[in-house]
Amino acid sequence: MSAVTDTPAAGNAAALAHFAARLSFETDVSDVAADLAAAEPGIVVVDSRSRESWDQGHVPGARHLPTREIAARAPASVPRDVTVVVYCWGPGCNGGTRAALEFARLGYRVKEMIGGFEYWAREGFAVETASGLTRHPKDALTTPVTEVACAC
Repeated sequence: MSAVTDTPAAGNAAALAHFAARLSFETDVSDVAADLAAAEPGIVVVDSRSRESWDQGHVPGARHLPTREIAARAPASVPRDVTVVVYCWGPGCNGGTRAALEFARLGYRVKEMIGGFEYWAREGFAVETASGLTRHPKDALTTPVTEVACAC
């Protein structure tokens, strides 16, 4: 018996609904980087990690708003008419999901940046620290090292 087909794939209507819904809840680091580079209006990127983590490095242009402070600080610091993109450490951390939930509770349109800060850095995008901007080498396990993007 096949481990893949033992549970049949969803029907077309269910698959369409599921995958469309996922894209309405999630975005990836490459798409966020492209929008930031193009200065696309209408998004605000929020780093939901601790001060120590933020200081260690963060997405340039992101706002620092730890999850536990979102309810109190977001209404005064994040416009209501934007799509908020939240991130935390990475795929092994559900902090971005928790932050997205807090923004959703406040009525914001929100997406989680899948891969989090880990994949941002692993894909070679600029990282901001107190010392300025830096870049980590691209990780061949997460992104093409000779291409601008994976073209997916």
